[in-house]
Amino acid sequence: MKKLLALLGMLFLAALLVIGGGLLLSDSPAKDLESFAMRHADKLPLAYLGEKLFDKHCASCHDNPAMHAPSREALSGFSKETVMVALEFGKMQPMAAHLSKQERGLIAIYLAGTAPADEWIAEHGCKTPASENHTEYVTNWGLGSHNRRFMSQEKAGIDRSNVASLEPAWSLAFPKVTDMRSQPAIIGDTLYLGDKTGKLYAIDRHTGCIRGHTEVLSGIRSAITVATLNNGKKLLVFADSMASIYAVDPVSLKKVWQEAARIYETSVITGSISYHDNRLFIPISSYEVAVSGSPSHVCCKSHGGVIALDATDGSKLWEWHGTEDATVQGQNSAGADMYGPSGVSVWSTPTIDAKRNRIYFGTGENLSLPATDTSDAIVALDMDSGELVWRFQALANDVWNAACLNGGANCPENAGGDFDFGASVIMADLPGGGELLLAGQKSGDVFALAPDPDSPDGEVIWQQQVSNAGIGPNLAQSTTNGGVHWGMALSGDRLLVAAADPERVRPEYIPKPGLHALDLASGRVLWFSPVTRGCEIAEEDKPLIGLQNMRAGKKVELADQYRCSFYYGLSAAVLATEELVFSAGLDGKIRAFDIASGDVLWQAETARPFDTDNGVTGHGGAIDVSGQVAADGWLYVQSGYSMFGQLPGNMLVAYRVAQDAQ
Repeated sequence: MKKLLALLGMLFLAALLVIGGGLLLSDSPAKDLESFAMRHADKLPLAYLGEKLFDKHCASCHDNPAMHAPSREALSGFSKETVMVALEFGKMQPMAAHLSKQERGLIAIYLAGTAPADEWIAEHGCKTPASENHTEYVTNWGLGSHNRRFMSQEKAGIDRSNVASLEPAWSLAFPKVTDMRSQPAIIGDTLYLGDKTGKLYAIDRHTGCIRGHTEVLSGIRSAITVATLNNGKKLLVFADSMASIYAVDPVSLKKVWQEAARIYETSVITGSISYHDNRLFIPISSYEVAVSGSPSHVCCKSHGGVIALDATDGSKLWEWHGTEDATVQGQNSAGADMYGPSGVSVWSTPTIDAKRNRIYFGTGENLSLPATDTSDAIVALDMDSGELVWRFQALANDVWNAACLNGGANCPENAGGDFDFGASVIMADLPGGGELLLAGQKSGDVFALAPDPDSPDGEVIWQQQVSNAGIGPNLAQSTTNGGVHWGMALSGDRLLVAAADPERVRPEYIPKPGLHALDLASGRVLWFSPVTRGCEIAEEDKPLIGLQNMRAGKKVELADQYRCSFYYGLSAAVLATEELVFSAGLDGKIRAFDIASGDVLWQAETARPFDTDNGVTGHGGAIDVSGQVAADGWLYVQSGYSMFGQLPGNMLVAYRVAQDAQ
C-alpha cells in the first residue's frame, strides 16, 4: 500500500506539471492535491486502481447475482459521497473495515466515474446574466438568526388569496443523487443549491438555467449560509459530508477557504452553520450512532460539540465538547471493551442571541454509559469563549445507539429511546414583552424555556406534548424517527410544530402525524391538522425501524414504495408567513395550511416521475430535512430522501403563483 500511495503522489505531481496552471497551490497543497485528484480522476489512473481494488475485495458479491447485492453497474449510479459513506459508516462498513481510507476512496472514485453525470450542465447554461437585484430572500437555515423560519408575505409573495394558484414552473433532476437535503440560499434572481455529489450550483430561480457551478470533495450536506462580513464582503458557507467547511465567493464560485471541523473520524455536520459578527458556529454530530450497530465496532468514543471559526479565514476560535473524553467503562454483551461517556451530538443549527452574547442549541442522546447531564438538553454558551452559561436537560439517562434496533452487542443496558433535539431552538418575543426559547424533541414534547433562568439547570415556562412517541415500553427498539424532527416555525403568537410519528406496533403508542399550532405564551393547542397515508400498505411491505432498515438491507421494490409510502408524517422543516404554513411530508406531499384554522389550502404531489427541464431522468420522493423555501411568489421544493428507508428522489421543483393571480 505504501508503494501505491507513493505512486499516486508522483502521478499527482506529474499531472500538475503537465496540466500546469489548472490548480493553485497555496496554503494547503495536500488538500489541493486531493481536490485535484477527485476532480480529474479521468485524467489519472485512479479509476483503474479503484477497479482493481473492487475486483479483489468486492466483485465476489457484487458481480454474483446469487448474492443479491447491487451490481457494479447499479452502484455506478451513485455519487462518490454515497459510496464513501456506505463504506465508512453505513451498511458496507463491516465488509470494508480491512481497507484503508485511501483504498475506500479509490473504490468510490471508480464506481462514481463509470457513468457520466455532468453533460447536462453546459447544455442547460443561462444565456443572460443575473440581474442587479440583490434582495436577500433566504440566507440561512432559520431564515434569520433566531431560527424562526418565518418569512414575511411581502418577501414570500404568497398569501391566502393566491396560494391555490401555485403551479409547477420548472424542475431540475440531479444525476447520482438519491437525497435532497441542502437548503438553498436565494439572493436576487439566483438560487444557490448544493447536492450530494459535492456540486454547488448557481441557478436562475425564474428559469432553472445554470449560471455557474463548482465542486467540493464530498456531498454538500448543510444549508447554504450567506455570511456578510463586517467589511461588506459576502461568502457562501456550507459543510460537506466529511465535515469540511467551505467559504465560496457567490459571484465567481471560487473557494476562499476550506477548513476541517472534525472532532473524531466519525464527526459529521448534520445541522447547518450559523453566522454572526465575522464568526461561524458549527454544530458537530457523529456517524458513530449508526456505526455502533456493527458488532465489530468498538463503542463508543465520539461526542458532539460546537466549533467557532473566524469567517474571514476559517481559523478556529474555540471548541465546546458535549462530554469528557471516553475511557473504558466495562464490556458489552459480547465481551468487548465498552467506552464512555459518548454521544451528545449537536444535530441542529445554533441560535444567535446577540443581546446576551449567547448561542443556543439542542443535543442528542448518549451513545454509551455513563449518561451525562448534557444529553437530550438545551445548551446556552457564551459566544465569545464557548463557556457553558446554563443547560436544561429534558430527559436524563437516554443512552441509545443503532445496536438497540436489533439487540446488538453495543446496545447499552437499560437503553433509552433516542429522544434527541433535532429541531433548532427558536428565540421568540412575547407580545407583552419578554422572550422565550422554544425547543421540540423526538419524544413529542415541546418546551418553552427562560433565556435567563434562575438556575444553571434551566427554567421551564411551559411544556406541551404533541406526540406520545416517548410513552410506553420497548422504547429502545420502536421509537426512532417519531415526534418532532426538523419541523418548527414561529409566526406572531403561534408556534407551528410538525410531527413525524411513523406507525409502530407498540402498547400505548398512538401515532399523531400532522401539524400543530400552539399558543406562544401558554403552549395551549390552538388546532391540530392530521395527515393520513391515504392508501393501504401490506404488512410485509412495512420497513424495519429506522437505521435497522438500512443495516438489514430489507428491500421493497421502488414501484411498490412509491405506490404507497410507509412513511407519511411531517418531518421536514416548516416555513411560516403571516397567513400560511408550508409543511412537507415523507410521502412527498407538499401542503400549504391556513395559519388561523389549519385548513389545507393547497397541495402538490412530488413523489412521482418528472419531465425535467434539464433532461436528466427525475423522480421525486420523501421530503425531509430542508423542506421548502419561498421568494417573491415562488416556492422551491426539494424532493427525495432515503436515509431511513424513505422514498429516494433527485428533484428540485419550482412552483409559481399563476400570473393572473398576482
